[in-house]
Amino acid sequence: MLPVKADVICLHTKDGNIVPLRIRVADEDGLLQAYSIKEYKDVSHQGARTMPDGLIVTNNTLNFECKIVVFGQEKRVRLYSNPPYLEWKMTHQ
Repeated sequence: MLPVKADVICLHTKDGNIVPLRIRVADEDGLLQAYSIKEYKDVSHQGARTMPDGLIVTNNTLNFECKIVVFGQEKRVRLYSNPPYLEWKMTHQ
């Protein structure tokens, strides 16, 4: 699965952790669709490896497994960002 660029709104906690809150991606027609993240799991900093969707991550890659709701259906997505963390990418599970 190819990753798509995504806008991500995050909260930065006082402990330095990142909490993803919302994502926005373009649909097939190029229209931007926004989704609230209902649940997430931070799976960053677990060493270099190939993820189930085929992307290779390093220990520096921010990596979140997230749950969103699309047209009433729960979907799982992964968010990725590499240093300097200026660009986010998303894949579907």
